[in-house]
Amino acid sequence: MLTNRRTFLQLGGGALVGACALPVAHAGSQPAIPRLGLQLFTVPTLLEKDLEAGLRQIAQIGYRELELYGPYPFSVPSAHERWRTVTAMLNFTQSGYFGRTAQQFRALLDRNGLSSPSMHIDLETLQQKLDATVEAAHVLGQRHVGIASLPEERRRTPDDYRRAADDFNELGARMAKSGLRFLYHNHGYGLAPVNGQVPLRLLIERIDPSVVSLEMDVFWTAAGGTEPAALLDAYPGRYKLIHLKDMKERVRFDGDGGSPSQWVKLFPYMTDAGQGVLDVANIVAHARKAGVEHFIVEHDQAADPLGALRANQKFLASL
Repeated sequence: MLTNRRTFLQLGGGALVGACALPVAHAGSQPAIPRLGLQLFTVPTLLEKDLEAGLRQIAQIGYRELELYGPYPFSVPSAHERWRTVTAMLNFTQSGYFGRTAQQFRALLDRNGLSSPSMHIDLETLQQKLDATVEAAHVLGQRHVGIASLPEERRRTPDDYRRAADDFNELGARMAKSGLRFLYHNHGYGLAPVNGQVPLRLLIERIDPSVVSLEMDVFWTAAGGTEPAALLDAYPGRYKLIHLKDMKERVRFDGDGGSPSQWVKLFPYMTDAGQGVLDVANIVAHARKAGVEHFIVEHDQAADPLGALRANQKFLASL
């Protein structure tokens, strides 16, 4: 997902290597990904230009699930203010429901045979306006609601990660009363050991899997020095969603992966699934074994959004 959105919205050496290969699905078996998903930040200009036509094209290509990004009409004022700041650097301004109400957006999804299992939102809105968030999620039929990254000031030490896990558990317990699960998407930081401890491991092992879902981004995980398949194997049942993309050549963050400048440097190395050096087919097989339920294509700043959607769908449908 685009660096600037993560930063301004404040959504907030490899430890695992050498995963064993798993076979991908054979012809005639169940498709590896029966309902392919799309993170809408991949195609914001397409939807801003013509939302109805854009959703129709997405469905026609073969996508069935959509993950939304904020801010939304009910988001806290600070989230909207940060969005106005960041859009000065982007070539689009729309987010959330793209000028529609939640009910209108849901009607468009239904009309095109689409559903939305998840949304990314800022941590402040979740903490301050949870009731409004829950109501909107129910309108859209979403179950996973959470943050695209942990704000930098809240992940400086291992104890910060422990406190974050406690916060996630508290939010998750509140959301569970309404049938929702808190969602945490890690952006690639926290994978390198700090004083012999891997921060992301500390967080995963402290969160309550009954109320918190994890979402992996395979590109950022690899850029952080960890093999995605190995991380999935290490925590079966914990990852419920995954962002799929590929890497043109093996690259690593030039730091801990926690700053926007490090993310931006790696954007040119992103490519469509099956076009790079990551074994996406094997990652998908490990993800299925680990209990991942939603497979979501995301290509940050794709030069040709529709071309990227077609290329990803073609490869992933062939598994």
